[in-house]
Amino acid sequence: MKPVELIKQPIKKEMELFEKKFKDSMLSKVPLLNRITYYIVRRKGKQMRPMFVFLVAKMVSNGGFDERTYRGASVVELIHTATLVHDDVVDDSNRRRGFYSINALWKNKIAVLVGDFLLSKGLLLSIDNEDFDLLKLISIAVREMSEGELLQIEKARKLDITEDIYFDIIRQKTATLIAACCGIGAASVGVKQDTVQQMRKFGEYIGIAFQIKDDLFDYSDEKIGKPTGIDIKEQKMTLPLIHTLNNCTAKEKAWIINTIKKHNKNKGRVKELIAFVKENGGIDYTISQMNSYKNKAITILNNYPESPYKNSLLQMIDYVVARKI
Repeated sequence: MKPVELIKQPIKKEMELFEKKFKDSMLSKVPLLNRITYYIVRRKGKQMRPMFVFLVAKMVSNGGFDERTYRGASVVELIHTATLVHDDVVDDSNRRRGFYSINALWKNKIAVLVGDFLLSKGLLLSIDNEDFDLLKLISIAVREMSEGELLQIEKARKLDITEDIYFDIIRQKTATLIAACCGIGAASVGVKQDTVQQMRKFGEYIGIAFQIKDDLFDYSDEKIGKPTGIDIKEQKMTLPLIHTLNNCTAKEKAWIINTIKKHNKNKGRVKELIAFVKENGGIDYTISQMNSYKNKAITILNNYPESPYKNSLLQMIDYVVARKI
């Protein structure tokens, strides 16, 4: 059994019912919209976000569940899907998860409108059911994701990202959504606010570890879904590079910056830079940081009694740092 299927076992029935509820939440009176949303549902990924919502909800409530939990998971998926549709337009991307993107099939104007529709569906699902606490958690995530993207764009122009700014960017861009999933899972079953915030922090730590792992793929020799050196070609300052820049001579630093700015499309030069980062401890340091956040997440889970849901969350943490794609 694949790792994700194993993790999903304690919430298998809930995930199956969620798929139907999520599909229903996207229904419209416009045939074109229904064709596009049907296409979106068909190309779903691993569904890690609703898995976090359900597993956290069940762990903190000793197996309890609520209709609000389904709505919380649907809100997360609706708003997350809206941001992905908009991201593909912004990035002029024609593919996502091996499928054609919405903008590639139906053009930018329709893609933007579909993203807006999904966003409004998510907002209304919460408002109509007065799930204002869940809406606040996801709204904070959307705000932070936007700020993180813009901060990264601003800093990429100057290549002056410090380690602190790097962690700010990945916390906002990636970790905040997983934090929202875990917070929403806890809030949906009516636990105390302290527990909601603790679960948000748990999700944030996993999200940071997840993004660090993604950054390590740029330096991997294994065959994975992401081409080696793509971050360097796109002038993205990730942790292995930032650490190496902070721990080399002025001459070496100038060579690195020159490579990223002027020779980032030169395969030979990019390969040299990847080797230099490896030789100078950039990868080892990054792995140690990833494991540090992994351990912080595990420490939070240790506050909860043993259960199949806690066990699946521990497996999820392992999966995040051990995955090949």
